Amino acid sequence: MSKQYDRDYFERWYRDPALRREAIGGAARLARKVAMAVATAEYWLERPLRSVLDIGCGEGAWQPALNKLRPKARYLGFDSSEYAIARYGARRGLHRAAFADFAMLRPCAPVDLLVCSDVLHYLDTRELDAGLPGLAELCGGVAFLETFSSGDEVAGDTHGFRRRPARFYRERFDRAGFAPLGSHLWLGPALLDAAATLETTR
Repeated sequence: MSKQYDRDYFERWYRDPALRREAIGGAARLARKVAMAVATAEYWLERPLRSVLDIGCGEGAWQPALNKLRPKARYLGFDSSEYAIARYGARRGLHRAAFADFAMLRPCAPVDLLVCSDVLHYLDTRELDAGLPGLAELCGGVAFLETFSSGDEVAGDTHGFRRRPARFYRERFDRAGFAPLGSHLWLGPALLDAAATLETTR
């Protein structure tokens, strides 16, 4: 049976108080994560954040947190969940698309911050390889690619989790043109020439 990102899924993993604290971390943890990503992008761009693209955005939880920090920044989210788009699409700027659609889909100019959080380790290899080069093209600044590997202790939703070694992702991110900054943050191809030798963890 294929995984369904429906109302029951989001109620369980994002609104059940016990599970949220254990696996997702709640609003405070999300706010810290968003603040870290925004600060890192602005450090590299040397200006305030203007645009964010969130691929695999779910209900668009990043949008309210980003709006508190940078209310003038433009947020655009994409997800495959019919439920999430129907419920939050108009309010949070969400649209429907699967990850593999980004092999061709270019919904905007390259953005300051590209987000793909807690997505890649659920994708099969073919879909991941199809969409990842598109993410690199759409990243004009920094990417937050929160991804977990077989060496990590994973809490929360493990249904469909692909237990791949870390090198699987590192090799693909490197081929796509991303350079590691740490804490799931990656410098996009457009800014690689601006990096000093010890600013990345390559």
